[in-house]
Amino acid sequence: MDAPRDWSSWHSPYDDPDSPLSRRLAIVSRHVADWLDSAGRPVMVLSSCAGDGRDLLGVLTARGNPAGVSATLLELDERNAARAVASADAAGLSEVTVRRADAGLSDSYMRAVPADLVLLCGILGNISDEDVARLVRAAPQLCNPGATVIWTRHTRSPDLTPRIRRWFGEAGFEELEFTAPGSDAFSVGVCILRGAPQPLVPGVRLFSFTR
Repeated sequence: MDAPRDWSSWHSPYDDPDSPLSRRLAIVSRHVADWLDSAGRPVMVLSSCAGDGRDLLGVLTARGNPAGVSATLLELDERNAARAVASADAAGLSEVTVRRADAGLSDSYMRAVPADLVLLCGILGNISDEDVARLVRAAPQLCNPGATVIWTRHTRSPDLTPRIRRWFGEAGFEELEFTAPGSDAFSVGVCILRGAPQPLVPGVRLFSFTR
């Protein structure tokens, strides 16, 4: 059996601005920034399996702790969660909560949802296809009406992204943008909930990491 992945050192490619992970971050950050610019009202943001929080915290820091933006970051790894807390504190992001919890359990989302922006980044490439489908079907439980979801997934063969995009559509989402820069083998999807949100179902295992 393969040794469990070190999810703290997983972040090391971010040190190289030309790495695929850094390029993916730039795309995600652009979408987050554009969404915040268009929100125009108090909003709730959720980042699931947030790592050290850089998908969201960098954008909020650049905006100087924007008023009306509350966020919850779910992260199980102790070192990643600690770095996220340190980054939020250093930037004075008083409305950011880092919750050390297993994002694969629906109970971890209590009092963090429904959200207006949901980040599902770094998850879909590390869980089984069945769990990807299960999480996408459950995504309306995480959302306010009209919420936006930003998700990522590698495009290595066999490429699951065509099915993921279809699953989001079947779950009531409309795709706004999909970016897959070819040889970098990553993709970023953005969709908006057009269907009805669903109440969070407690006590459910939504997904488990396979590595």
